[in-house]
Amino acid sequence: MENSFSSILKDFLSEKNLTQVAFAKIIGVKQSQVSEWLKGKAKPGYDSLKSMVIAFNVSADYFLGLQEY
Repeated sequence: MENSFSSILKDFLSEKNLTQVAFAKIIGVKQSQVSEWLKGKAKPGYDSLKSMVIAFNVSADYFLGLQEY
């Protein structure tokens, strides 16, 4: 299993049945930013990662690829 942030995020969105737009709105970023993450062109910064952890009650280690969901 690939542990890149883009693959982790793709799997997460799929499991939660979330669109890029819905995910972006929930964590307070633009959809274009989520698109860049999914393409592997960028990675979230601290504030975005913190928003994901809080919004979805998921460990940062999951999004960092350090533990399973």
